[in-house]
Amino acid sequence: MTSSRTAAKAARPTYVCDACGHQPPKWLGRCPECGEWGSVIESTVSTPLGAGRVVSSRLPSEPARPIAQISAAPAKAVPTNVGELDRVLGGGLVPGAVVLLAGEPGVGKSTLLLDVAQQWAAGAGTPSLVVSGEESVSQVRLRAERLGALHDQLYLASESDLGAVLGHLDAVKPGLLIVDSVQTISAPGTEGVSGGVTQVRAVTAALVGVAKERGIATVLVGHVTKDGQVAGPRVLEHLVDVVLHFEGDKHSSLRLVRGVKNRYGAADEVGCFEMNESGIASLPDPSGLFLTRYNEPVPGTCVTVAMEGRRALVTEVQALIGAEVQGSPRRTVSGLDSARLAMVLAVLERRTKQLKLYNREVFAATVGGIRLIEPSADLAMALAVASGGLDLAMAPHLVAIGEVGLTGEIRRVGAVGRRLAEAARLGFKVALVPPGCAPEAPKGIEVIEVSDLRSALQSAARASAAAGGDRR
Repeated sequence: MTSSRTAAKAARPTYVCDACGHQPPKWLGRCPECGEWGSVIESTVSTPLGAGRVVSSRLPSEPARPIAQISAAPAKAVPTNVGELDRVLGGGLVPGAVVLLAGEPGVGKSTLLLDVAQQWAAGAGTPSLVVSGEESVSQVRLRAERLGALHDQLYLASESDLGAVLGHLDAVKPGLLIVDSVQTISAPGTEGVSGGVTQVRAVTAALVGVAKERGIATVLVGHVTKDGQVAGPRVLEHLVDVVLHFEGDKHSSLRLVRGVKNRYGAADEVGCFEMNESGIASLPDPSGLFLTRYNEPVPGTCVTVAMEGRRALVTEVQALIGAEVQGSPRRTVSGLDSARLAMVLAVLERRTKQLKLYNREVFAATVGGIRLIEPSADLAMALAVASGGLDLAMAPHLVAIGEVGLTGEIRRVGAVGRRLAEAARLGFKVALVPPGCAPEAPKGIEVIEVSDLRSALQSAARASAAAGGDRR
């Protein structure tokens, strides 16, 4: 009787979310963990992994050694010769490392990695292998021809079976493997469909094991969900060594590779690229993309210095104040945080007593497609709005850095010295900064400390008047 109950309990179906891996006790229309509809499926695994198992000890393949006796040479990075990608990776790809590159469809992931594969084949001395599960080899060849990425040591294969991929590794013996994408590869003998939680986990674990065993630098392309997260189980990001996000607006030429996790270098680096007709190119000095050159100063603009990872980028903020309207005026932003703009408008109207914005439309944007969400852009946003509302042009050599509080105070932000150094390098002469930042200023730039929004407006007006006198 007991054995029959045990058998019935073991045969009881289990359920798993195909989006996040959560295992609810029964079938549900919506996963309670991730909120996806229709993602809970029946699983054939009836016993939890490891339940009732006893693991016995065995002799390790390699004994443990003192850390001082272990060589770090195998973990030395090999440059890909794509400068901005090497910057984010921390010098290049480490043999045996597995990199996950995620991004929205059409942003340029395949184009970038095809260039990386060609550069590796030309300079690393070992072949590179690109396995595409989404395109045929002829389609990849056409893109490579357009990019000028043809090389005898660059191999292409179109496969969706993990066993076939491992067979190509045996035949080619590459130093670099690119799988585009990991969601299209299926592992024989593993339940679920391609791209499901179980399949993605099994494929990634197998590729990570092969990469470590053979010392193959591996790049896996990953899909993203509608909220920008890497599709598949969260364990996918734990299995790999490096996680990169490839970002960019389809209507802009700017592309950013942002490091999220990196076991071999800094995890907050950002690489800048420009997408053009001939492919994708590194931008070692992208600050000029985010500025507009004017013959004469124009009201409604102000320049700030944003931090993307550890890189300082001089960026222009523009604002346009519309006519008075009845009802609720529009607040439209492009590249800025709409909530922070609303807060800055309220502080401007309440604390300065110079602007009446409650019944006027306000449009604010950045230049060049960059997105500013950090609080350090608050002061520049406020000055751009005030400049447009008062019809007073800011001085062309002025930058503003600082967070605006609800009482109108200007708060300190991080990396002020690095921001000011970048502004001075590009020729800016005056900087409005929060109190206590003057000691971090480099030579060649005048620093004006402002404690609140009212003093910031007065200092900006004096700098603009002095700039007008210099022009005359």
